Amino acid sequence: MYRVAGISFEHMHMLDNLRLVEAHPGCELVGICDEVPGRMQDTIEQLAVPPDRVFTSWLQCIESAKPDFLVLCPATGDHGLWVERLAGFGLPIMIEKPMAASLADADLMVNECEKHDVVLAINWPAYWVPSHRTAYRLVTEGRIGDVREVHYYGGNRGPLWHTADKREISAEEVARQKPNSWFYKRDAGGGSMLDYLGYGATLGTWYLGGRKPIEVTAVIDQPPGLEVDEHSITIARYDFGMSKFETRWGTFTDPWTHQPQPGCGYVLVGTEGTIASFDYAQSIRVQDRDYPQGVDVPVDQLESPTRNAVEYFVDCLQHGRSIAGPLSPDVSRTGQQIVDTAFESAQQGKTLKLLG
Repeated sequence: MYRVAGISFEHMHMLDNLRLVEAHPGCELVGICDEVPGRMQDTIEQLAVPPDRVFTSWLQCIESAKPDFLVLCPATGDHGLWVERLAGFGLPIMIEKPMAASLADADLMVNECEKHDVVLAINWPAYWVPSHRTAYRLVTEGRIGDVREVHYYGGNRGPLWHTADKREISAEEVARQKPNSWFYKRDAGGGSMLDYLGYGATLGTWYLGGRKPIEVTAVIDQPPGLEVDEHSITIARYDFGMSKFETRWGTFTDPWTHQPQPGCGYVLVGTEGTIASFDYAQSIRVQDRDYPQGVDVPVDQLESPTRNAVEYFVDCLQHGRSIAGPLSPDVSRTGQQIVDTAFESAQQGKTLKLLG
């Protein structure tokens, strides 16, 4: 039985992740912690967390609850800070996407975890979408040959339009929260680029077999009255071709309710075919030499222990397996390199060689 503590509730995905902890037969939620008690209220109510397992001091939480591993959901700009604070306890850490707000923070996280022999996983929820996993299986089977292009479009109506479990909130509440939300603060790692480009860059790196671009060109919008972007487009040039990653806060609909246009997801172009994999789709569209007109392929049914982040993390801990794929620090760091270069490219208004 793994004792689990959830620390820092700044990202609304915390309740989603702790619900996975509660559902896992080998886990027990022994503590939750945030310096702002109100951010934990939904979790306390929905998971019936007793008062003696609720903390506002992370040190007290760890010393009293004695967890075996930690789930973290801080603001993007604080990822490095939190990993640096907690790695010294030697406890495995699963932190919610993106990896960090900068490559320097990403490297700090990796170095601290290596120094203290800590297992680190970066959870990318898109990895658990069956359509995207099915697309990867077909890629590894050689169905479309060598992948040369990744076209990604990712986003939603905006980070304040929904809370945990994708529960919608009103436009009035969005307007009320927006001036004070960390999602819209530059120093906290806000903006659609830092929120969503990591998805495209990290899973794109996974689809491309770990290959890195040579240079990156990016542009962002400049919404009046906001410190951060709500729309970004990044072009990555590789020695074999180019890929495009686009992020958007402000889609017409959220992809988990009604897929917007353009559709959120990935289009992969290979030497022998193409795959279109959209978020939450029940099938993916494949073109190859046998089906140049295209054919719909039903998505795979995910099986234990790779159906969700907690199940996978626990399985790796139980069997001493390294974290692999997009959740691994290696693949996520490559994604972070692309994000950092894109951010700097947008600021400088020019194409840049891949940083780091």
